[in-house]
Amino acid sequence: MKSRLAVYVLAAIAALVAAGAASAHAHVSPPVVQAKEGQVYTLAVPTEKENSETTKIELTVPTGFGIDSFVPSPGWQRTVQSSGSGESAVINKVTWSGGKVPTGEDAAFSFLATPTSSTTYTFQVRQTYSDGSVVDWSGPESSDTPAPTVQAKSSLGGGGSSTLALIALVVGAVGVLLGAVALLSGGRRALA
Repeated sequence: MKSRLAVYVLAAIAALVAAGAASAHAHVSPPVVQAKEGQVYTLAVPTEKENSETTKIELTVPTGFGIDSFVPSPGWQRTVQSSGSGESAVINKVTWSGGKVPTGEDAAFSFLATPTSSTTYTFQVRQTYSDGSVVDWSGPESSDTPAPTVQAKSSLGGGGSSTLALIALVVGAVGVLLGAVALLSGGRRALA
């Protein structure tokens, strides 16, 4: 009984944290990074339109933000437009298509990249829905469709470690998943 209560409490806390962090626009995270350091980034784009699915996402990469490689995205095909060749190739645009993300969920894609200088990088994101409608996430921060940004700084200060933050995030995500599995399996046993 106590373990079930602990699982419910952890699930409730995770839901509150997720609800607080969620907002209805495209994001590239983490939003603040150290310049000239490689890191894994995630593009998350919400499917907000009722009775439609997100079927294509196009990411236009700002100058100076070098994407090195991608994390596989099961169910999606990826095409890349780049300039240059070999080691000097620069990725300008990435398109993910063929997947289907229903209303209320986010399309999420991860990649390893390095910002080359201390500045704010602004991405353009184009989202296509199954009904053919398109949302361009390229407006100012105050708009309904703000462009995602990443601020690269020469120093993050405070003695923090992005590696430790990433580990904490992964451990937290695993905890939420385990809590959800325990919650679902406990509910099934109660019904049996």
